[in-house]
Amino acid sequence: MSSQNYGIFIIMSNTLKGVICAIVAAVSYGTIPLGALCLYEQGVNTDSILFYRYLLALIILCGVMFVKKEGFKVTKREFFTVMSLGAFFMLSSITLFISYKYMDAGIASTLLFVYPVMVAVIMSVFFKEKLTLKIVLSIVLALAGIGLLYKGENGVVLSGTGVALVLVSALTYAIYMVGINKSNIKLSSLKMTLYVSIACIFWVVLHSFSSAENNIHLIPSAEGWMWIVFLAIVPTVLSLVSLTIALRCIGSTPVAIMGALEPLTAVLIGVVVFDEAFTIKLAGGILLILLAVIVEQLKK
Repeated sequence: MSSQNYGIFIIMSNTLKGVICAIVAAVSYGTIPLGALCLYEQGVNTDSILFYRYLLALIILCGVMFVKKEGFKVTKREFFTVMSLGAFFMLSSITLFISYKYMDAGIASTLLFVYPVMVAVIMSVFFKEKLTLKIVLSIVLALAGIGLLYKGENGVVLSGTGVALVLVSALTYAIYMVGINKSNIKLSSLKMTLYVSIACIFWVVLHSFSSAENNIHLIPSAEGWMWIVFLAIVPTVLSLVSLTIALRCIGSTPVAIMGALEPLTAVLIGVVVFDEAFTIKLAGGILLILLAVIVEQLKK
């Protein structure tokens, strides 16, 4: 094989690896409702689910870093920055999980996918990035999609509380992403994820004292622990590691577009596993929100 052909082969191999990892990252993150709803059925509250999810993820990440002989040291600035941004990440997680109590998980996950559009708006408003026609079109498409989802086939209106919770989740996740990008923290992806997990544990524990119903308690069954392990491994560690590999191989734009598999996975789980309704309006709302994100991400 010539050097030129070998170089093309390496590029194709990296591209294929990036595409596969992007798909794995999106699909695995879209499985969050599967674990969350099964645990809700067992009477486990939101704070307990998130606490054990991030605690197990932290243990797994520590093990991986130990095997890779990667140091745990961070500066005070890095630590306090990640702890602050971790509050937004935790708020995004907890509001999304609570929203499942007010609406179908598939609809909630679809509404959450407006966060790339919110990132673009934040960058335009606060960091003076140009508000292009592409971003305006994305906002219009996203709002149209939300409008279709807001009222069902039989005239049943979605819970205003549920919609508000998901939009808060999307906004706080967008703030977290912008914050990480603009803070210029030079931590590896593993170390960053580890300290974000620590931050989430801290803020979840703090929130658990807000009322008796939020107190953290033991998981009541072996099946419950199985779902906690699932949440820690699949939509947390596996998703984040796959996402990092994909970003390095093919870049953020293709990864963001393939992220459309996240809400589609959640909708599929909701329909197949939890008998959630799949209507024409739901399909239309999903399509408009996905188009909004694709339009925002595509370059000229």
